[in-house]
Amino acid sequence: MDRSSIILPLSTHTETANPQQTNTNDGISWWFKLITKGVGVLGGCVAMVTGVLTCMAFSTSCLVAGILQICVGFSAVVFEGPCCCPFLDFINEIGKFSDARPHWQKAAFYTLTSIIPIVMCFSLSSVFGCGLVFVCGVLYGIMTMGKKADREEMRQKVRTEDVEMKDTLIANMEHNIELQVPFEPK
Repeated sequence: MDRSSIILPLSTHTETANPQQTNTNDGISWWFKLITKGVGVLGGCVAMVTGVLTCMAFSTSCLVAGILQICVGFSAVVFEGPCCCPFLDFINEIGKFSDARPHWQKAAFYTLTSIIPIVMCFSLSSVFGCGLVFVCGVLYGIMTMGKKADREEMRQKVRTEDVEMKDTLIANMEHNIELQVPFEPK
């Protein structure tokens, strides 16, 4: 057996072949993306551990919810941190697939899949377990909204809205429109 076939890869850096599929110029800072991935990996690990605790309940719905919670946690770890699973041969393809997805798809996937175990078995272990995965989905939802406008764009928008409001007020004053409370008969 060749020694090089035994060595595991130290890094599973995933790059997509098509640069148009990556969201490198989406205006989101690198640290926010890193925090989101970290929350996803941490949430996935917590979801797997608390999924085992949820499976220990004496209810069939809690058993199914615990199994789903373990699956949600594993998928979050695999999608967000492929370097956590170097023993899987196909992890690089999964990482490339996950990195090529738009933020809104990740947000929808994490929020919807984390709500299902909570609805099936509402307990502290299911809420804490799927809570961080849900937070990861919310952070991806924030990324979907994109970069906030710069200060000058916001000022310009406010000036435009103020001009329209002033025009309306002046037009109402020219037509002598008075606001009256209607008379209520007794």
